[in-house]
Amino acid sequence: MQAKVQIHSVGGNTAGLPEIFLVAGTRPESIKLAPVAAAIRRTGRMRPVMVASGQHPTMVPQALEAFDLIPDHTLSVNRQSGTQAELCGQLMSELDGLLETRQPAAVVVQGDTTTTLAGALGAFWRRIPVVHLEAGLRSYDLTSPFPEEANRKLVGQVAALHLTPTAVAAANLAAEGIASERVLTVGNTVVDAVLEVAGKCRPYQDSRLAAVDAEVRAGRRRLVLVTVHRRESWGEPMERVLRAVAEIVLTHPDIEVVLPAHPNPAVFGQVQEILGQLDRITVTEPLSYSDLARVLSVATLVLSDSGGIQEEAPSFGVPVLVLRDVTERMEAVDAGCARLVGTDRPLIVAQAHRLLTDETARQSMAAVGNPFGDGLAAERTEQALGWLIGLQAERPADFTSLTGKDTAAGQGLDGGVAMDAQAVA
Repeated sequence: MQAKVQIHSVGGNTAGLPEIFLVAGTRPESIKLAPVAAAIRRTGRMRPVMVASGQHPTMVPQALEAFDLIPDHTLSVNRQSGTQAELCGQLMSELDGLLETRQPAAVVVQGDTTTTLAGALGAFWRRIPVVHLEAGLRSYDLTSPFPEEANRKLVGQVAALHLTPTAVAAANLAAEGIASERVLTVGNTVVDAVLEVAGKCRPYQDSRLAAVDAEVRAGRRRLVLVTVHRRESWGEPMERVLRAVAEIVLTHPDIEVVLPAHPNPAVFGQVQEILGQLDRITVTEPLSYSDLARVLSVATLVLSDSGGIQEEAPSFGVPVLVLRDVTERMEAVDAGCARLVGTDRPLIVAQAHRLLTDETARQSMAAVGNPFGDGLAAERTEQALGWLIGLQAERPADFTSLTGKDTAAGQGLDGGVAMDAQAVA
């Protein structure tokens, strides 16, 4: 087994290379920053330093294991009240001391979490260039997702360089008055990540998944991956989704469902109550990224409210029914590889039935390609960082979607990304 790599040996920059801080506090941040760390290390002109903020203290190192990486620094966060104010304050205080000591050439933050906001503000206050990876996503609703929509807009005000995943995200920033020379479209590094991890074909950590995988590969079963974890889905919306899943399984005798359940006891209890007695449904704890990538690679269909899976599934030609009424990732919907169905039980069942019985319809979604990336986003990010800090004169070329549909078409004057029932009927 390949040894895990500590990207930078703490205790001094002996090589004299400019350091790039990569700040991660959650599993998605770690997954999307890991390919960037690898690309920087591979090129050898900068030194990547992975900083685990402590927001999710166990999830970051667990996620990095899939890439054979470990954090270089882990901040000390002692949460008592659990409030966003407490977390943000502690993160900024801890990070400020590290920034003062090491003085990195740039700080990369990813996405829209509390860690993202704290990392961006901390670097800005130290006059260190802030690079926002996966910049420009917008739902145009400050209440959904909350507080993520506000976080990413706030980070956009202090970032020196905005690395957008798609042209749609870049257009969102242009509409907000962000200067074009500060915006570069690189694609989404999650595509790099999922292709790398799935390609390793590591043994499943959950033996039940190995049995399901064997049945699928033998052609005896088809796999439907279901993930429903967003807080706004808890309660009645989740009940509608779970009952739709039950109906799908009972209607299609060759379907196996894998459902990683949220660890919250109330949510897990709801899943067990509705699905626990049904055959051909494997309810698991949250999957390791390695297991998730392997399951995704053999799935026939995905039902999910996860933003990450909307970005990952198209790389394997897997259609996604998005269990949300609003998404800030409309590129997949516009390209045709995802459909918004919300938590409407009849609509979920009808759309799933169509894709499970009409192979032409499924293939029309599967063959689109991935509008979010081509597996080279981390390389473009490394080049963008080199350009930002003066290691190369030439600005990297922007990523162009493979689908040919990476435009702002379909977004209304009010940023409309709400579900169009007719479009998915």
